[in-house]
Amino acid sequence: MCSDCGCGTDEITIDGRLHAHAVPEASRRLRVEVDLLAKNNAYAARNRTRFAEQGVLALNLMSSPGSGKTSLLARSIADLKNQYPITVIEGDQQTARDAERIRATGVAAVQINTGKGCHLDAHMVGHALDDLPLSAGSVLFIENVGNLVCPAAFDLGEAHKVVILSVTEGEDKPLKYPDMFHAADLMLLNKIDLLPYLQFDVEQCIAYARQVNPRLEVIQLSATQGAGLAQWYQWLAQRIVHASHSVEA
Repeated sequence: MCSDCGCGTDEITIDGRLHAHAVPEASRRLRVEVDLLAKNNAYAARNRTRFAEQGVLALNLMSSPGSGKTSLLARSIADLKNQYPITVIEGDQQTARDAERIRATGVAAVQINTGKGCHLDAHMVGHALDDLPLSAGSVLFIENVGNLVCPAAFDLGEAHKVVILSVTEGEDKPLKYPDMFHAADLMLLNKIDLLPYLQFDVEQCIAYARQVNPRLEVIQLSATQGAGLAQWYQWLAQRIVHASHSVEA
């Protein structure tokens, strides 16, 4: 019998604090989370179909705050906008600073503010698409909310998840946040120009990341100094061609 309320339910304790009343609550929470993800996946499937029909390469860019994600995006746009049509969806809890920064490069960008939300979802992205000039052979960058946890669980309909990790963050991040690195197809190791001033083991970081995800591709680069950007652009070019050819077929 429960010692707290005498309800006749077997008591289950964790650290002496919780009993069996917590179990139905946990079950209800799991059911809500499953329902939420199922709804999100349905919207993601619609987005994916839309991208395929229009020949658009959609990439979900994810990282912790301060990784240099927006700087890398702005540099990439400046270097590639004369080769490919580019559009951007910016996700932040508040402000339109990043969208304004991206628009200053001359491309269309839509800002999504999530308020207290810690990630973008497929429904938000679907609405934002209505305000963007998508075309065959173009690339859509979706810059997710800065967070190495929640965005990994939400499919947006993208072709690839790309995680940006800065060498200033520590080489053990892939082990601390494995879901993010397991979900990604590509890891961009940014700010390598700072390596002479840091104690960061590049090979150990890559080994940790591939321990979590053996298929993970890795490109080392510097958004500010330009090192490694050619490899990043080649990776993009191959996938843009594939996306545009799929609509022609």
